[in-house]
Amino acid sequence: MTDPINEAPGPVERRQRLSAEQRLHQNVQLAAVVVILVGSYLVLNPFIPAILFAAVVCSATWPLYERLRKALWGRSGLAALVMTLLLIALLIGPSVWLTLSLADNVTAIVEAGKAALESGPIQPPAWLRNIPAVGEMLADYWQRLIADSESLTSQLRGVLEPARDFLVDAGKTVGQGLLQLALAMFIGFFFYRDGEALALALRKGLDRLAGGLGHGLLRTIHDTMIGVVHGIFGTALAQAVVAVVGFLIAGVPLPFLLAVATFFLSIVPVGPPLVWGAATLWLVFQGKIGWAVFMALWGLLAISSIDNFVKPYLISRSSDLPILLIVLGVFGGVVAFGFIGVFIGPPVLAVGLTLVRLWIARSIEDTRTPGASPPG
Repeated sequence: MTDPINEAPGPVERRQRLSAEQRLHQNVQLAAVVVILVGSYLVLNPFIPAILFAAVVCSATWPLYERLRKALWGRSGLAALVMTLLLIALLIGPSVWLTLSLADNVTAIVEAGKAALESGPIQPPAWLRNIPAVGEMLADYWQRLIADSESLTSQLRGVLEPARDFLVDAGKTVGQGLLQLALAMFIGFFFYRDGEALALALRKGLDRLAGGLGHGLLRTIHDTMIGVVHGIFGTALAQAVVAVVGFLIAGVPLPFLLAVATFFLSIVPVGPPLVWGAATLWLVFQGKIGWAVFMALWGLLAISSIDNFVKPYLISRSSDLPILLIVLGVFGGVVAFGFIGVFIGPPVLAVGLTLVRLWIARSIEDTRTPGASPPG
């Protein structure tokens, strides 16, 4: 009589035990992969904005990099270094200049405002009464406004301190954005140098995820990204050039600094009017009414109108994207990534919209029966 305890397991028991061991092994592997992925995300999380920005810039400027590499006898490292230095000069240089200029002038502007308030009520300029039809009315309103000078002065003083704190905080935010830009330029060097190998690996990964559509999907993403970047920054550059011409003609101080501010603020739809509107007010308070009228017309008809023609043309050359998507990308990018989010928000949303469109088109094709005729 055999002992059931010492009896060898049968084939069914061996298969069950083997299956349990395989499941345990697979679970352990899955847990290890999850731990590695979570750890990698935690390590790379502070650098995600810089990585995304470097990817956007390198994709948009890749044709220029290829021509430069060809001119440098195919030396990828040297061409990547030259492109990185060029981007530093074009992006970080003006940003640092603008930040330092704002930091130097914030305290001086606030102190000048306090001194003007302490010197007494600001009398209306002489030219105000000379305005036809409404000059006397505006001057009388000005006089009534400053009649209660103590309350007006206290209110204005209460506004100056928060305004200075806001500008200081904005300067800190811009400074953090500059650090992200510097890191992005460092990452961009390796994206340029090893871009072809990275694109090949990404295409293979998309092939596995999208069922053989990796090449077409990568091409669509690339074209969409180029269209958005060229549309946003091409319009910003055009508005900055037109703005500096108007500032120089009207005699506005610091014309190139204001042009740099126009370039960065032009990404936001209401940005350029803030710059040329402030220049117009400065000319008004200087008594240069004719130049103020010129500046207002130049800003309205030249600077701000470019956005209605240049941006749709540049974007439509590569993709068809709604302007609302760009606006949401700008503000959402700033909230998510800080100052550098202005540059990466719209391209990221554009890529997401492109992927959704491709997924919808693929789903429609999969649901069609072989004998059914296409709709419409």
